[in-house]
Amino acid sequence: MKKKTLVNVETKLFTFAEPPNELLFESGQKLGPITLAYETYGDLNQDASNAILVLHAFSGDAHAAGYYKGDKKPGWWDDMIGPGKALDTDKYFVISSNIIGGCKGSTGPSSKNPKTGKPYALDFPVVTIADMVNAQRRLIDHLGIHKLLSVIGGSMGGMQALQWVAAYPERIRSAIPIATALKHSPQQIAFNEVGRQAVMADVEWNHGNYYGKSRPERGLAVARMVGHITYMSDKSMEEKFSRKLKEKDSNYKFDADFEVEGYLRYQGDSFVRRFDANSYLYITKAIDYFDLSGAKLIPTGKSLDVAFLVIAFKSDWLYPPYQSQEIVRQLKMRHMDATYMEIRSTYGHDAFLLEVEEETMLIRHFLGRIFAERGRNAK
Repeated sequence: MKKKTLVNVETKLFTFAEPPNELLFESGQKLGPITLAYETYGDLNQDASNAILVLHAFSGDAHAAGYYKGDKKPGWWDDMIGPGKALDTDKYFVISSNIIGGCKGSTGPSSKNPKTGKPYALDFPVVTIADMVNAQRRLIDHLGIHKLLSVIGGSMGGMQALQWVAAYPERIRSAIPIATALKHSPQQIAFNEVGRQAVMADVEWNHGNYYGKSRPERGLAVARMVGHITYMSDKSMEEKFSRKLKEKDSNYKFDADFEVEGYLRYQGDSFVRRFDANSYLYITKAIDYFDLSGAKLIPTGKSLDVAFLVIAFKSDWLYPPYQSQEIVRQLKMRHMDATYMEIRSTYGHDAFLLEVEEETMLIRHFLGRIFAERGRNAK
């Protein structure tokens, strides 16, 4: 039986931190007013105990599920959110917001600076994962939710879920970090730096001041191509492309002869139509700054009443399973309720978007348990 998909979904806007009550960033800088774009699916129950916050990955946005009116393509996690799905909107109230620093409705470097009337560009404060979560907490307050049933996300979304644990453990009952890490390795930082350098090497970048002019499309496209390689696995690329030529014979020129070349160029070209180059710089830097290793996640001697489901994927070499295992190790050292599941998938890092059946089984069972036990934490 085919599950239902939400229709006529609408994006909402929440504005806060109006001067003089600007949001203080980790860098020491302040910003305000701030707008967050967000969407909700399902209904909040009477005691506001069924709310789940979905946290998007690097290039995601608030549109996690359903269709906008007239759209042909649903939100980025539509297979997981909706009636009868893992995040069952007949049972749960699901929230998804675009991060601060993004470019899909929330305040970011492409937004207008009220002090100058021009886009912030590089005058936008350097943002961290903690800043993103602090902004999300304001949204949760605005929605009248004291305690979230769960925070869930893959990749950078998983980092945000962990940051919720570190910053606001009293505001959540459970966390589901997927294909993520407590901190970036040097290799992970290196890949992001190559992408940033590709953007900044584009003459059209102009030190971030390209708004209203030619955009650094080639640099951003190359950055996306590099990133996209890390999202797949060697096996998934072999199965999808192998060494297939686009034409029967090579033309012995520097064209996209191989199918994989054409695919990467398509991914790069389509990315620049929907993403801001400065947001790329800010968000990748935020990911690199993230560090909840050791006692930073849960301070020594502190006890939390938060349950965890940590999911990793066998073929993920961008965020390999050992990094998820380290999360679980830290949790077990603090005697936390933590379950680790490693899914055998050939999709690489993209598996968290594609392995719907196994993720659904794991997440549905876990959330069902947490929802049934929520009374023990009720205030």
